[in-house]
Amino acid sequence: MANYTPVAQNESSVDTLLADETFATDRDKSDAKSHHLEKDRLSKHHLVSPLVAAKHPSIMRQPSSPVPPATVIPLQSNQQHIPVAVPGQQQQGSDVKNAGKKNSRRYRSRSLSASSTDSYSSASYTGSSSDEEEMSPREKEQQTSKGMADFCVRNINQAAYGRKEIDIAEQEMPGIMALRKRASEDRPLKGAKIVGCTHINAQTAVLIETLTELGAQVRWSACNIYSTQNEVAAALAEAGFSIFAWRGETEEDFWWCIDRCVTAENWQPNMILDDGGDATHLILKKYPAMFKMIKGIVEESVTGVHRLYQLSKTNKLTVPAMNVNDSVTKTKFDNLYSCKESIIDSLKRATDMMFGGKQVVVCGYGEVGKGCSQALKALGSVVYVTEIDPICALQACMDGFRVLKLSEVIRNVDLLITATGNKNVLTREYMDKMKSGAIVCNMGHSNTEIDVNSLRTPDLTWEKVRSQVDHVIWPDGKKIILLAEGRLVNLSCSSVSSFVVSITAATQALALIELFNAPAGRYKADVYLLPKKMDEYVASLHLPTFDAHLTELSDEQAKYMGLNKTGPFKPNYYRY
Repeated sequence: MANYTPVAQNESSVDTLLADETFATDRDKSDAKSHHLEKDRLSKHHLVSPLVAAKHPSIMRQPSSPVPPATVIPLQSNQQHIPVAVPGQQQQGSDVKNAGKKNSRRYRSRSLSASSTDSYSSASYTGSSSDEEEMSPREKEQQTSKGMADFCVRNINQAAYGRKEIDIAEQEMPGIMALRKRASEDRPLKGAKIVGCTHINAQTAVLIETLTELGAQVRWSACNIYSTQNEVAAALAEAGFSIFAWRGETEEDFWWCIDRCVTAENWQPNMILDDGGDATHLILKKYPAMFKMIKGIVEESVTGVHRLYQLSKTNKLTVPAMNVNDSVTKTKFDNLYSCKESIIDSLKRATDMMFGGKQVVVCGYGEVGKGCSQALKALGSVVYVTEIDPICALQACMDGFRVLKLSEVIRNVDLLITATGNKNVLTREYMDKMKSGAIVCNMGHSNTEIDVNSLRTPDLTWEKVRSQVDHVIWPDGKKIILLAEGRLVNLSCSSVSSFVVSITAATQALALIELFNAPAGRYKADVYLLPKKMDEYVASLHLPTFDAHLTELSDEQAKYMGLNKTGPFKPNYYRY
């Protein structure tokens, strides 16, 4: 490698250097002069600024020196050792081939460059949400600035970044902030001890802080191993909340975090806020005596609600539960409008794909499927729908989509999205027939829709492309692109609208208030829908954002319709 010897310059020599150059303005000449002086200053210390390096590659040359060998960062026993390559050094072939292999399956991993980690942040633009850090948070000893240690997050030092994200989210969550302001004096949740198991992001943080403003004590874990924003988890911990979550948890970590939320000294939970039913499941199975002391459960996902109805049918549900997922505000706004935007955002961030002309299959035409299908159709994709329900299938037909069986279209698919809430919707048999380069992802809550386990076989090779993006390679060289290992793609690969989450969060908070304050006997051990009056109240909290003005019924009109002038305005059986 050639030697580079810096030449000292002063301002006069720089002026001489620039004498023969032509500049459009004095400002340009001044900038060029500053540039050369900065170049000289950095070169004395063998430092290079990004701007200088880009314009003058030659100064990147450094004095000749022996190149040190590749170093290996010591990782935990259950993690892979990836060599850290030194520029200019040739790697040994055998080492490169074996680097990144996992015992359970063939797995090729590429080293992430600075540009790849910067360009793909998964709703975490500080770069700290990587799931590839060498040490598990469970093995770290961390404390907040006030000495609190009852938490487990990736890095408590990221709290300042997380607080900024929470501040931004608050500006886009008018409903939950209005509820916080209106109810903070009454403190309707005073005495409530809530175990939360939901996605942990900036929007959830606004909900958590609202619940505490209303008088509750909370302990929180994540319902998805890939959706946690590490900075936000750190900010919540720094604020004194017992948070047990980080991005990239293992399955063991996942259940350990929920257990830590449930069990603590001087802590007896009396409310559960769940997303998927995992906290409910763990308490029921592992701590049945504790489960009987629960006053109410609030559940917001299709999967969790399904589990609750199963418990109710078998008489194993001993406490009242509120089905928030099927409330109008949750179904229409979170499931439909939010997914319509977030599916495009997540696919763009993860794959940079162009949607025009692509052959797309959306499995399921519920509210989530409707949002995904409409968004993709609007961008020029050819969208097919699969359905088991004739009513939803007819809706898809009337909206201009072809309704087919998956077997009829699987060979030509460019993109496949599952949104059914069921299991084994996309099996290995179907994936064997997909063409090379096809993208597969899931928008339903449950990670069982895509049979990912059937891909973890010796004959298939997994190649990590970037965070939440894997190539699964067949023996003949065919590869499919799997996003987030079949988990929720919009919360794993991007983020969701804070405004829409405000609607869901306000619904959850009101459901908790209702169940916690309900007199004995109002709710039995069963699953209930959110009262219509509360649905309308949540909607009214968000209307001022649009400067919307509601028309009021006259006394005569209210009497004619048989309604109260203040609502509810629709019967429970009404379909919006």
